[in-house]
Amino acid sequence: MINMQNIQKIYRTEHVETHALSGFNLNIGSGEFVSLMGPSGSGKTTLLNVAGLLDAFDGGSYILDGEDVSRLNDRQMSRIRNEKIGFIFQSFNLIPDLNVFDNVDVPLRYRGLAAGARRERIEEALEIVGLTSRISHYPAQLSGGQQQRVAVARAVVGTPKLILADEPTGNLDSAMANEIMDLLEKINDLGTTVVIVTHDPELATRSPRQIYLLDGRLVDLEKDERPAPLYNPVENGTADNGMSA
Repeated sequence: MINMQNIQKIYRTEHVETHALSGFNLNIGSGEFVSLMGPSGSGKTTLLNVAGLLDAFDGGSYILDGEDVSRLNDRQMSRIRNEKIGFIFQSFNLIPDLNVFDNVDVPLRYRGLAAGARRERIEEALEIVGLTSRISHYPAQLSGGQQQRVAVARAVVGTPKLILADEPTGNLDSAMANEIMDLLEKINDLGTTVVIVTHDPELATRSPRQIYLLDGRLVDLEKDERPAPLYNPVENGTADNGMSA
């Protein structure tokens, strides 16, 4: 599904260049469920933005579902995003003036589908996330967990091949977080590739594969290639003696 080779992503200001992603390779197979972990600033969100064609990259090649997307124009990338990729965000990103039905309908409107076909897909998506009874509610009338379920329904309504989720449980309590992970597992079981960014190691272990990002490079935990510690207090004879600086 995702084949990145030697990807470079550089953010430039007048005086500084920041290498957010630097010369790495990434392969994610069709139907995989992968968790991305790493400290803040390690490049996780940048990677999702590049993978989801929301942000251009500066070097390397990217094959998405067998198609070279390295040199596509904005219109071509928009078409692929709409047809192949579903996005889930930490902040839900629902439109407050639209009810549940219309929020889920947003990505379908760009496809030119007939109203009847759109309604059928919306109802199926809401059934998957267990919100058919809230179809006429507005975001302000829903709990945080319910709002994120709507966001999941919006992501899957177009039957994408790839779901990209950036901290989808970050604003939820542990019970709701596990419910969202249950939904993502269910969607993955239906054949959709799922890539999730999370800071929660316990949630990450629910995916069969975990990838660690550090300073713009990828470390595959599946191969036990963890970054070596920069400093070991025991080896250096400065183990914690109960005092802190």
